[in-house]
Amino acid sequence: MNINALPLDANTNGWSALLSPRVAKPSLRQTIKADWLVIGAGYAGLAFARRIAENRPHEQVVVVDAVDIDDSASARNSGFAIDLPHNIGSSTAELEKAANYRRLLHAGLAQLEALIARHAIECDWNRRGKYHCIVRPELGGLLEQYAHELQALSEPYQLLQGETLARQLGTPYYHAAIHTPNCVLLNPAALVRGLADSLPDNVTLYERSPALEIQPGRAVRVRTPYGEVQARQVMVATNGCARQLPMFSRQVVGLSTFATLTEPLTAEQQQRIGQIGEWGMTPANAIAGATLRYTRDHRFLIRQHVAYVPGYTVTTRYTAEITRRHQAIFLSRFPQLADVPVAHTWSGMISVTRNGAPGWGRYGDNLYAAVGCNGAGISKQTIAGSTLADLATGVDNPLIADMQALGKPNFIPPRPLLDIGIHGSILKERWLGRKEY
Repeated sequence: MNINALPLDANTNGWSALLSPRVAKPSLRQTIKADWLVIGAGYAGLAFARRIAENRPHEQVVVVDAVDIDDSASARNSGFAIDLPHNIGSSTAELEKAANYRRLLHAGLAQLEALIARHAIECDWNRRGKYHCIVRPELGGLLEQYAHELQALSEPYQLLQGETLARQLGTPYYHAAIHTPNCVLLNPAALVRGLADSLPDNVTLYERSPALEIQPGRAVRVRTPYGEVQARQVMVATNGCARQLPMFSRQVVGLSTFATLTEPLTAEQQQRIGQIGEWGMTPANAIAGATLRYTRDHRFLIRQHVAYVPGYTVTTRYTAEITRRHQAIFLSRFPQLADVPVAHTWSGMISVTRNGAPGWGRYGDNLYAAVGCNGAGISKQTIAGSTLADLATGVDNPLIADMQALGKPNFIPPRPLLDIGIHGSILKERWLGRKEY
């Protein structure tokens, strides 16, 4: 199995740019042996490695990643660690599946909170909740449906609109929102850096060491540009480029998403929007709409635009186009802040499955995988990694059944049919959500 292309984001991750410099772990430059090899040091890969090391303290675990940890896709997201599934549904089967998903998300959050406390990871972790917003009154039915679904799960929420909502967000742009209180806002680069730098002693991490070839066998051989790992067991957590592996070539597709961070607001600029605290909001239409955050250091984050990039490369020119789009989105909501400059715009890959189910489980005698984050990676992929490690080592964990209950990814067609289908689907969502833009 060959990895022929690696994601290239020709832009600077704004989250990592806010952090103090870090010395990356060395790249792999020799042939080594290990009991376990993890390919990909995102949330799933790091959680898997940590739990394997805890379950098998006398075995050696190696983790390889293609880039510096705080510049990886896991460090480039919008910094929402969600506690509830984005889509719940109202049928008995849908509610049961949502309850499974909720248990997993809560367990992932609890696991991360414990690690942050134990290792004093500074990542701006703040359980501020999340606003789910609509711009047009005509979409009020979507919020009503969401409220009924939350009631069915006995989840707390607030329906906000008008002046009340405007005072909390600092803008009258949104017609209404449902606020749920337990979503966590954070700096994802700081979190993934802290998780990587606090791994157990029997875990060795190699950065800037992409896996280029995987040769199955009793001992799996994985080649990197300057080295090789021979391991008895391998776990794949490559997520965005997982489609290059045969078992995921008809299940998973990678998409690029884009975000912008502004410079911090001055004291005078803060006065223009009122005394508001840190907040995060998601739009009714996830493809066309814009996700926004107001951070604890008084910056705005704008995440909008999803692109299908089969070559895995996002250029500087394309990033500049998105910067202009994000500036327009920001000014439509905060016209009084036209003098707030942009600090960084960047991209990052997510992996998506057709039905939202993850690629998770055992894929051979000594091969495991956790891919298909579907854009909800922090809490979800953390628990996906740790439960997979328990499955691999025979540790009883009731959450394994919850992971299995999420199902398997549906079939996706080969290219060029895939390209046509994805472009058509994105255009459709942009048209449907054009007034939520």
